Amino acid sequence: MGNIETGEEGLWHQSLLGEGDAFGALYDRHRERVFRHAYRLCGNHHDAEDIMAASFLELWRRRKNVRVVEGSVLPWLLVTTTNLARNRARATLRYQRLLTSLPRNQELNDPTADYYRKYQDALDQDLARALAILTIEDLHLVSLVVFEEHTIAAAAVVLNLTPAAAKSRMHRARQRLRAVLEGPPSIPTGPTPVLEGERP
Repeated sequence: MGNIETGEEGLWHQSLLGEGDAFGALYDRHRERVFRHAYRLCGNHHDAEDIMAASFLELWRRRKNVRVVEGSVLPWLLVTTTNLARNRARATLRYQRLLTSLPRNQELNDPTADYYRKYQDALDQDLARALAILTIEDLHLVSLVVFEEHTIAAAAVVLNLTPAAAKSRMHRARQRLRAVLEGPPSIPTGPTPVLEGERP
């Protein structure tokens, strides 16, 4: 038992010096325990994997401030895992509540909409191609602000962004969408007409 604790203390000391291999050894030593703890908290394999990865990322990012308990970083990891799982659950709940509160499209059952269906389908395909260039984060933001008409501040809360960051991302996303939807300027295919007074 003493050898294990001494070994971990040595690995942690090397990690503090920026040794990636030592940190990797700590990851191998504790990943199963951290995963099981995350899984107990969220009950979902995919989410537990994400939470475990985020916990070790925090351990590396904050290694200068990590509190070692009885020669081990595992207690700190487990506390961090709990915090991350709770934050993720709250964010997921806020997002689900927002989605359920969004108004439904009442025009889907409107028979007069069939008249425009072919034209609308073409527009939808163009828009889908444009939206495909966005990152998933920007796609969520555009969906909430542009399509569902929520304020940027409300979208920022749901997506865990600051209002300033959301506004900046929204501006860049609009620019990217506009560039794709408007496309490059058309290039004439025929001969260029000669204006009066110009040499051919």
